[in-house]
Amino acid sequence: MTGRKKKIILAEDNLAIVDALTIMLEEFGYEVIPIVDGNTVKDKLKEKPDLVLFDLWMQGWNGRDACRHLKSNEDTKDIPVIIISADRDIAQLAKEAGADDFIAKPFQIEDLLAKVEKYIGKNEENSS
Repeated sequence: MTGRKKKIILAEDNLAIVDALTIMLEEFGYEVIPIVDGNTVKDKLKEKPDLVLFDLWMQGWNGRDACRHLKSNEDTKDIPVIIISADRDIAQLAKEAGADDFIAKPFQIEDLLAKVEKYIGKNEENSS
């Protein structure tokens, strides 16, 4: 039996990072909705993601503000959010924003995958 792919919104204004992470996450069976303009995040949330990866200081609607919005909304408050940033205060900033977790740039893809799997599990498309 084939299940639905788990959907991840990837909001990051560095196109090279978006491209690399999209390829990697799709290779592991996730559906990725890439966003490079923070101003489009609200519209993309209508696609009901299973998890959101936010760049903390993204152009437009940044990850901190977007996370606060997501966590204060009854319909989206339970969606796990992982903040991505090179900011040395990322742990504190992610906590203040209400994020479920964070990952500091630069990071290993294995570390990111471990965090994704922690919150939404592996993508088991062909589980019986």
